[in-house]
Amino acid sequence: MDSHRPITLRQRYVSNPILLFALWQLSHAVTHYSMSEELKEGSVVANLAADLELDVETLSERKMRLDIVANKKYFDVNKETGELYILEKIDREHICPTKTSILCYLKLEVILENPLRMFNIELEILDINDNAPQFRRDAIHLDVAESTSAGERFSLSNAVDPDIGTNTVKTYYLSESEHFNIEVQTGRDGSKFAELILNKALDREKQAVHHLVLSAVDGGTPTRSGTASVIVHVLDINDNTPTFDKEEYNIKVMENSPIGSLVVQLNATDLDEGSNADIKYSYSLYTSEKTQEMFNINPSNGELTVKGMLNYEDFRIYDMEIIAMDKGANALSGQCKIRILVDDMNDNHPEISIKSFQSPIKENAELGTVIAIVSISDKDSGDNGQIDLSIPANLPFRLKESSGNLFELVVFDSLDREKAPEYEITFTVRDRGSPPLSDNETMTLELLDVNDNVPQFPQSFYTIRVMENNAPGALLDTLTAYDPDLHENQYLVYFIIEREIANTSMSMLFSISPENGKLYALKTFDHEIEKEFLFHIEARDSGVPPLSSNVTVHIIIVDQNDNTPVIVSPWRAHGSVVEEKIPRSTDKGSLVSKVIAIDGDSVLNSRITYQFLQVTDATLFSLDQYNGEIRTMRMFSYRDPRLQRLVVVAKDNGEPALSATVTIKLSTVETAVKAYSDMSEVPLEYDIFSDLNLYLVIGLGSVSFLLLITILVTIVLKCQKPKSSKAAPPCRNSVVSERNSFADSTLVSNDAYWYSMFLAETRKGKLVVRQPAPKGSRYIVSSLPRSTGLTETSGSAPSTLQVRTAANNSCVHLVISSLCSGSLNHFIHFVFKIYEFH
Repeated sequence: MDSHRPITLRQRYVSNPILLFALWQLSHAVTHYSMSEELKEGSVVANLAADLELDVETLSERKMRLDIVANKKYFDVNKETGELYILEKIDREHICPTKTSILCYLKLEVILENPLRMFNIELEILDINDNAPQFRRDAIHLDVAESTSAGERFSLSNAVDPDIGTNTVKTYYLSESEHFNIEVQTGRDGSKFAELILNKALDREKQAVHHLVLSAVDGGTPTRSGTASVIVHVLDINDNTPTFDKEEYNIKVMENSPIGSLVVQLNATDLDEGSNADIKYSYSLYTSEKTQEMFNINPSNGELTVKGMLNYEDFRIYDMEIIAMDKGANALSGQCKIRILVDDMNDNHPEISIKSFQSPIKENAELGTVIAIVSISDKDSGDNGQIDLSIPANLPFRLKESSGNLFELVVFDSLDREKAPEYEITFTVRDRGSPPLSDNETMTLELLDVNDNVPQFPQSFYTIRVMENNAPGALLDTLTAYDPDLHENQYLVYFIIEREIANTSMSMLFSISPENGKLYALKTFDHEIEKEFLFHIEARDSGVPPLSSNVTVHIIIVDQNDNTPVIVSPWRAHGSVVEEKIPRSTDKGSLVSKVIAIDGDSVLNSRITYQFLQVTDATLFSLDQYNGEIRTMRMFSYRDPRLQRLVVVAKDNGEPALSATVTIKLSTVETAVKAYSDMSEVPLEYDIFSDLNLYLVIGLGSVSFLLLITILVTIVLKCQKPKSSKAAPPCRNSVVSERNSFADSTLVSNDAYWYSMFLAETRKGKLVVRQPAPKGSRYIVSSLPRSTGLTETSGSAPSTLQVRTAANNSCVHLVISSLCSGSLNHFIHFVFKIYEFH
């Protein structure tokens, strides 16, 4: 036996008619129960043990069970309590889907054994309002012509509610509408349905679709409802004419607009729909052919575009009438007027006309001079025709408006051809359109030169170094001036400004080429006679009037090593051999003799060094190369010859070096020979930085400074006073040399010898102290030297100027030597001798 399939008593005992009859007798009584649908699972419906008078304790032994007529088991019996409870929630509409009867029953059978008993139970399922009314479709669509008259009825689908009785559909409601209403009707089966009634005529142009809401409400507690959308589509008829947005249009179009460019988008609206709203655009008969040639109307979309080339200067206003017609059965139309104003476009460039132009002009033209007359014009109008004329602001010219569109170009600032020989004057005319248009014309103004510039030298001062012994006619330098003027105003001529120095003209010494400014020397210069020249050179142009400038030229005669050193000590009476005697008992380091040479050159060329050319015994004598002192290196021995021959060469520092030699013959004697009786010197080493010497020098300098200045000024004034002499004319050289060369003359006085010794000793940093000389010694030059540097003296006798120049040099040297010797008495005595000499 299948335990999953419920088995009824009828199936089990159907083969035994006697037993079946007995059971029927036992179960003929039916127990009735009622319950509401949708009760929760486990809910107790009834206590069968109590209602059927059964012993609860025997229910399990008697195998109490519940048999349901239907296939689905919704209930069960608790065998311990005898209660009938719900196994699964019951839906009345599912069990009794038809509404033929308002009653819905479930039949149950309760069976017990030992003894066998069966009870019939009828369970009535009571309906509750658990279902809302529902429409078969959520949206109900209706098409209603806008010409439908009021009172017309339209059927609507009804709502369905599976509940019964009062829980089913009771009534219908419609959302608020001024055009529609409903009326609820009752069918033969008692069901409710609604009809839609048109209360007011429809206008599709105002409202093409009406959205309504239909609600169905049941009579349960609480009430339930369902809704459906009622969409009413209003069908159009051709009852509206096309209408433009405006009746008149005023449109501005720029001239030269491209062909095909949009002028205006016309929009005529027709409230109808479909073919009743399709619009076609066209010109009316009142539109001129000229207008139709210049503009095109699109019949489909109403676009008005440019068809021809618009020119403001040719035609400025276009009038037209446009018709819009629908495509309905009975076509309706509307029209509008359009006025098109052509706006001026800045399409014409301004024009410049040069009426008069004066070129060239002089650079010294007066301010306000009229150079040109200019006329300007523009074919456009308004701001596009307003024009302005201008020239570059950096030019020395200005525009002056004379009348209308005529302008004068005048000189505003001073002109200078040398800065700007010509001007590119660009006249620019510009209108005030947007964007602005412009035009320009360039004229070239040339300036005529005026002699207004002075010749200029690159330097204001020229220093030219000339090596002495130059060849006459040698090129010294080129002095070129620059004149920015043109033509004859630029042609320069060079001159030497005449200046005489000691009756010597500069033109006799120098020459300059008038054309190119090349400076030449006309004579050979001697540094020992002329050291420098100072004069001026003028550059003059050929303008009218001529302009000129000058420059200072400083000629420096550069020394050349052209003078051979002259040995002045030891003195040589005849020839070049000097004889001296020396005691054989002379100690080591004793001074034997001193060679002094002078050189008429300057600076490096006059520096002299001494050295032995020949010596009898090189171990016996030494020679100081700077001061020319010859000293013994050891004492004489009996083996040394009595005669010693020393050849000393004095060499200058020039290139190439020049030299002179002297031969000294020394004779040794047994007894002391008094040598240089007029002079004895004691070399004393001193420290120039000792405190005592410093104080003595400061004191002596402070006391003697004023006396020294006074005496020097007096001597210079006395020495420079020339005396007239008819023996020789004055020197014609521009500058007389301050030093004289001693070619073959000799200073034979004691002062000259001592002075040379002083110069040599001071180079070694020693102080030479001169002892008082014997009585009767003089301090003047015994014989004046002959000058070899003067070239233009008459005769062989020296001139007064030459003699005094040599004497002045000697005076100065002796003054310095007397001061440096420290013998104030000798110095004062020397001053009085000089005074007597002059």
